[in-house]
Amino acid sequence: MAQISLTFPDGNARSYDAGVTPAQVAADISNSLAKKAISATVNGTHWDLQWPIDADASIAIHTMADDEPALELIRHDLAHIMARAVQELWPDVKVTIGPVRDHGWFYDFDRAEPFVPEDLARIEARMREIINAREPVTTEVWDRPRAIAHYSAANEPFKLELIDRIPEGEPLRMYWHGDWQDLCRGPHLQHTGQVPADAFKLMSIAGAYWLGDNTRPMLQRIYGVAFKDRKALKAHLTMLEEAAKRDHRRLGREMGLFHFQAEAVGSVFWHPHGFTIWRTLEAYIRRQLDADGYQEVKTPQLLDAELWRQSGHWGKFRENMFVVPDEVPSVEDEDTDPVLSADARLMALKPMNCPAHVQIFKQGTKSYRDMPLRMAEFGCCHRNEAHGALHGLMRVRQMTQDDAHIFCREDQIASETARFLALFNRVYGHMGLTDIAYKLATRPEVRAGSDATWDRAEAALAEALTDAGLTFEYAEGEGAFYGPKLEFHLTDAIGRTWQAGTFQLDYVLPERLDATYIGKDGARHRPVMLHRAVFGTFERFIGLLIEHYAGRLPLWLAPRQVVVASIVSDADDYCREVVAALQAAGLRAELDLRNEKINYKVREHSVGKVPVILAIGAREVAERTVSVRRLGANRTETVALEALVSDLVAEATPPDQRSNGPAL
Repeated sequence: MAQISLTFPDGNARSYDAGVTPAQVAADISNSLAKKAISATVNGTHWDLQWPIDADASIAIHTMADDEPALELIRHDLAHIMARAVQELWPDVKVTIGPVRDHGWFYDFDRAEPFVPEDLARIEARMREIINAREPVTTEVWDRPRAIAHYSAANEPFKLELIDRIPEGEPLRMYWHGDWQDLCRGPHLQHTGQVPADAFKLMSIAGAYWLGDNTRPMLQRIYGVAFKDRKALKAHLTMLEEAAKRDHRRLGREMGLFHFQAEAVGSVFWHPHGFTIWRTLEAYIRRQLDADGYQEVKTPQLLDAELWRQSGHWGKFRENMFVVPDEVPSVEDEDTDPVLSADARLMALKPMNCPAHVQIFKQGTKSYRDMPLRMAEFGCCHRNEAHGALHGLMRVRQMTQDDAHIFCREDQIASETARFLALFNRVYGHMGLTDIAYKLATRPEVRAGSDATWDRAEAALAEALTDAGLTFEYAEGEGAFYGPKLEFHLTDAIGRTWQAGTFQLDYVLPERLDATYIGKDGARHRPVMLHRAVFGTFERFIGLLIEHYAGRLPLWLAPRQVVVASIVSDADDYCREVVAALQAAGLRAELDLRNEKINYKVREHSVGKVPVILAIGAREVAERTVSVRRLGANRTETVALEALVSDLVAEATPPDQRSNGPAL
């Protein structure tokens, strides 16, 4: 029999018969490893212990101590175990697919009756019975006719369609968990008892179209989460509870910041308090940009399709653009749809600002001495996101970016990258967001530009990051269609990761739109275009801040900084005087003279996340003091009005305008 060589992580190699399985390799190393092994990595691919290895390869054997492969297998096996449990409880249910996702998995089912929340407990109980039975997990490769015959006899139409979608020549792998069988690429654990029975939970039920196509059947999706042990599951569930309390959509209602409605899907109706946060952030970031040498511009919302064709967005991004005709449509009567002529030109609401900024750059002749040219715009953009993808402020159709484009020479990439990173870290420090991980996202499958251009762009950005002293990871295939990008992944107060801000290097767009400058040699050269945003979009960044702070924004950002509430009506005049003093000092102060008990007022304004509530009664009037209650505090303190105003003014000063002291 032919021999193959397997190389282990320590560099040592051993010879085996071709067709050896990782389970046999583990047993050859030691009996203890054979008992602990759950899977392997073979030539960089996650590999089932039962799969044969037919050629020389690198190999690493995994145990439950290896978090990433262990969690993948636990969650994948639980998807199968859940599907088996569902079919054992309701035999008429048809199964579809059940992929692993963040923290868990889901599986889609075709069932005439809807699942109800009470069903989840029944399914969980049956799943634990399957796990505790410690039944073997086995696998076989079938030919196509056998697989089709099997699923036809089992009346599983969705599996038959999946087989049709698998290219000819690819193996059809079958897995059994006990006597329940499913079509699956694998890998899987070796028996059901390897799944921790106390470290998973079924979370919710939702509708989902088959293969995400809204013209196909609506299925029922059950979501689950799973971890390696009960402690990790409990920590995750606690985090979810905390996240629910911090949900910006709920807090937005309670704080009176914004709302959404069906007449403007995916667009925000900002209320006065919400727009106060926006304006405060806009003023702050404008000061940062002014100090950093940016020139602010304003460009049109609606641009001809021809410009989008030239830029490449029409071919790569058109399905996400709102397209409108450049003519007045004819209308026969008020009940009929408008009619366009055959000569109608198409225009599109801009989904991004970059092509318009190139048009400004091209006005007049630019010299190498003009570089870098930093062009900023608070540009309102529209993207036709799918309804199901929309999520409060986090995913919208109308958005405003704190956008800017830096036109520079190639020799300026490193210095401009370092300059932006200094700006980014300064801003996020002021916002109280300091736990940041950096990733360099490389060329996607669908992209503009040659491989040579992408090679140069990725190398230039990697070099700039290294020169700036930053540690980063690669995010393969996650770049923009025109160039690689730097991603900023922030960890918030409860350990969740968010992506905010962006920095993208682009050689393609200046070439496509024919942007040039005169070099030192007197010849025309292409500028390098750096796309960058610090906040990203105002909508998403405000949502992120609301959730990070659980609505308890720092005083300088809070839309209502102080509420002055009367305890007795005899204090009304002094309350008005206090509000006037606070407002004269530049603080956002409101008056509450309602005929309600002070505890009711405090409770209401606490729900609205007002940072400072001043209660004023007869004693405060006589002493010209105020009783101060801070949001979240269990006690009040009485202070002189003048001293309080001075302290609050200092605290409410934006962090970039403070002479010293903490950022927040």
